Amino acid sequence: MEKRWVLKQQGSPEENEKLSKELNIEPVLANLLVQRGVKTFDQAKAFFRPQLDDLYDPFRMKDMDRAIERIGKAIQDNEHILVYGDYDVDGTTSVALVYSFFKEIYDNIGYYVPDRYSEGYGISLQGIQHAQENSYSLIIALDCGIKANEKIQYAKENGIDFIICDHHLPGDELPNAEAVLDPKRFDCDYPFKDLSGCGVGFKLIQGYAKTNNIPFENLIQYLDLVVVSIASDIVSITDENRILAHYGLIQLNENPREGLKSIINLSGLAEKQIAVEDIVFKIGPRINAAGRMESAHKAVELLLAVNARKAKVAANSVNFFNDARKNIDRNITQEALRLLAQEVELGEKKLSTVLYNSKWHKGVVGIVASRLIETYYRPTVVLTASNGLATGSARSVVGYDIYQAIESCSDLLENFGGHMYAAGLTLQIDKVPEFIKRFEKIVSETIRDDQLIPQVDIDSRLKLKDITPKFYKILKQFQPFGPGNMAPVFVTKEVADNGEGRIVGLSKEHLKLSLVQEDEPFKSYPAIAFQQADLYEYIHSGDYFDICYSIDENCFRGRTTLQLNIKDIQVNSLIEEIES
Repeated sequence: MEKRWVLKQQGSPEENEKLSKELNIEPVLANLLVQRGVKTFDQAKAFFRPQLDDLYDPFRMKDMDRAIERIGKAIQDNEHILVYGDYDVDGTTSVALVYSFFKEIYDNIGYYVPDRYSEGYGISLQGIQHAQENSYSLIIALDCGIKANEKIQYAKENGIDFIICDHHLPGDELPNAEAVLDPKRFDCDYPFKDLSGCGVGFKLIQGYAKTNNIPFENLIQYLDLVVVSIASDIVSITDENRILAHYGLIQLNENPREGLKSIINLSGLAEKQIAVEDIVFKIGPRINAAGRMESAHKAVELLLAVNARKAKVAANSVNFFNDARKNIDRNITQEALRLLAQEVELGEKKLSTVLYNSKWHKGVVGIVASRLIETYYRPTVVLTASNGLATGSARSVVGYDIYQAIESCSDLLENFGGHMYAAGLTLQIDKVPEFIKRFEKIVSETIRDDQLIPQVDIDSRLKLKDITPKFYKILKQFQPFGPGNMAPVFVTKEVADNGEGRIVGLSKEHLKLSLVQEDEPFKSYPAIAFQQADLYEYIHSGDYFDICYSIDENCFRGRTTLQLNIKDIQVNSLIEEIES
């Protein structure tokens, strides 16, 4: 698939040189900092050495005082408190965090996670009914609830108060809850807007601890849950999230809770320094699989396990669900790709993908949508049948707001929610054909041609000879990587394989290369190019080519070496530059 190479705006030579001298680092590294808004020694110190003392006061969040007061009253009056969260990783970590914190100081507390299939996303009438039947008078809703106005009003009329802890965009009117904690509230002056749902939950317990003289040190044990949510929910790893993720990774690596320790062992990460990408690709999917395949209660049980035996049993269960999920999403993806190939054969030229099959598994349609974009790079919606309705997930391409496109079809929908790059929606099955037409029309009218070509964002040009142990040691300190601070991508022109390159992988789909550059022909650099084996013949010919890549560590048989992780290979590449 053709890809555009786009060089990000570079720091000015004066800024780069000044910072380079102040920090005694290479100008390329100084440029990476300037690109991230780090332009002074003090800013660099805060970037490289995050401090928990720099977390914001939780009471800067609108309604925090009301939330803490209502919880205090519930505990004083011995009310039944229900901790309620969504069924994904962010929701289940949120529930585990808030429930386990309050369970330490108060016994009259329970938790609830809705069923993806019978209840759907967010606050459900079944959940409220569960609260009524079990005499819960206060529900703390996490990672959901910001648009559940009618259901929260219904609960209030039946003697149940809500505290909302959400991070999604609110509607025009806030729900009638006792407190609504959401940094994205238009009237909330909280300095950082991109907390995860679990992050908002952490601010809640931070606020309670501050009010009730509980040492902050007691809260550090929960940061392993927070970093799992931050990584899995793809929120930006900047500002306050960078601090939470930094210390969360320390907790996850040095003293994780039993449930996460069991998942780490099953994921083959026990001997590795766990990074954000390990959470995204190995830990998060396993936790998510419980809610996708059966019940998210299994995930919460795992995260709440207090002894190794129970944790291992729960982890094995969750791992089983993940294996089943992988098989199902692989089969559905193959079926979906066949359908799209038929459209191509019939000469249908579309700028969007919308597929519906009543037999597809609801729990994996979001994953399938993401996989389809890898082959057909365009806004994608995958739908299946559930409870008599068509329901599914949408995924977008870089720069295109799929939420707005879906919102333009709102008159056809029963409900929808999400954000720029991912959304969920539900509609009557007989309206699917009209939705397909309308969605295609909207996308064709609003998407730019360049948004239909995958883009590789490049941070800087680099010579292979500049990749030294000292260079990488400093580069490593840019972690944790994620949105807002992605692992730097470099471009190097005119490299060649030294003849040792070969095709690797179970399906012979990857390239393992040993690269050289003309100005240093006798020093080679190991590289891996995933899913690019089709370029082997050209590379094996010995001709020069251009690469863009990140720099990783490859640990194999107890030996760790630097390795170039190649994003794309081109011959005589054209690099677009973003003007200042």
